Amino acid sequence: MVLTDLAGVAGLARQYSKSSDDDKRIITLADNTFAGPFNTRPASLGIDVVLHSATKSLGGHSDITAGVICTTKALADHFMWEASLTLGSTLSPMDAWLLLRGIRTLPLRMERINSNALALASWLETQPEVAKVHYPMLPSHAQHELALKQMTGGGPVVAVEIKGGYEQTSKFVAALKLASQAVSLGGVETLAVHTAAMWAGSMNDAQMLEAGIAPNFVRCSVGLENIEDLKKDFGQALKAN
Repeated sequence: MVLTDLAGVAGLARQYSKSSDDDKRIITLADNTFAGPFNTRPASLGIDVVLHSATKSLGGHSDITAGVICTTKALADHFMWEASLTLGSTLSPMDAWLLLRGIRTLPLRMERINSNALALASWLETQPEVAKVHYPMLPSHAQHELALKQMTGGGPVVAVEIKGGYEQTSKFVAALKLASQAVSLGGVETLAVHTAAMWAGSMNDAQMLEAGIAPNFVRCSVGLENIEDLKKDFGQALKAN
């Protein structure tokens, strides 16, 4: 939930580029998966190349694996042609059809997701069992002003710090009934994952702390469910502690 000043990065790249030629200048790239094109458009802020995991919001139904690279034809010809010949760049017909289906409903889904995520994040801030909520559209977010400059909505992901440690957070996630325990984002369903539990198999406590993975963090991807149902589910899970 830390934002990058996209216009600022693009400005620095232009400032320190010694040439306007694509093979000599600094090329900027942004992974726009979390916000998505409905909420943030990096190209309009000066970014040269924009990536999306289309598996997430663009597909929207958690049933494809796909990726998108957006740039100018000149840049694409310059540094992507040989790579695409080697790696391939064409989705299977079924995946392409599913992705097109998802894109057709993207604006409607994101309007609901943005609304739900902000409402849930605002409500969670008022709960006594919650230590802190991280969401760009909350006035309490350290980069809220930047979010308002470069985003039209906050997207699906809300990060929550549960009061207490690992055990209390694990109980909270396990008690969720409407929200599923899964690590993806941007789908029609609400997901939640205890980040420390997810990494416990490959990192020790010291490594997780160094990486910024606190034992009481939960990452939520808010979906299309009725907001009152989501509050009820999260509320009962908080009380389960």
